[in-house]
Amino acid sequence: MRNKIILLTTAGIIATSLFMSCSSIPKNAKPVTGFQPKRYLGNWYEIARFDYRFEKNLSNVMAQYSFLDNGDIKVLNSGFDTKKKKWKSSTGSAKFTKSSDVAALKVSFFKPFYAGYNVIAIDDNYQYALVAGRNLNYLWLLSREKTIPEKVKQQFLGLAKEIGYDVSQLIWVEHDMVSPYASNSK
Repeated sequence: MRNKIILLTTAGIIATSLFMSCSSIPKNAKPVTGFQPKRYLGNWYEIARFDYRFEKNLSNVMAQYSFLDNGDIKVLNSGFDTKKKKWKSSTGSAKFTKSSDVAALKVSFFKPFYAGYNVIAIDDNYQYALVAGRNLNYLWLLSREKTIPEKVKQQFLGLAKEIGYDVSQLIWVEHDMVSPYASNSK
């Protein structure tokens, strides 16, 4: 009986910490409010990122977002592995951690494990976005096109620096191929 109580308590602590870690955001970062999820759906090209093991050696990285029947967001990430010379993809889902007009989400590719996904900057036309993870080790610069205007790039990099990111560590993603996963939707 005592072992069962210890096991259940430990499982509860682990589950709570997993939930809390996926809904966190770097100290000086704030998710976008007045967020419009429908406008965020569609294709996004990864312009820059930190060097994560799950995106190691990937070029031509893009993400596609669409609604699932239950209101969650389907996430399809794809990229070309330059070492293995083949396309890779991963499908997951994202849920809002607050209301859907606050761009603080948690995303999972391996349930029940979630990670933070926080849109911390987006332009008025939903063409460029800066996305933070749960801490200063996770940052993405996204665009609807394979490039980003220098002015927007500098604005987002400035914000990232203010938050505490070391932007000198960003990897700038090459986009020289067409993904077999790309859809025609915006």
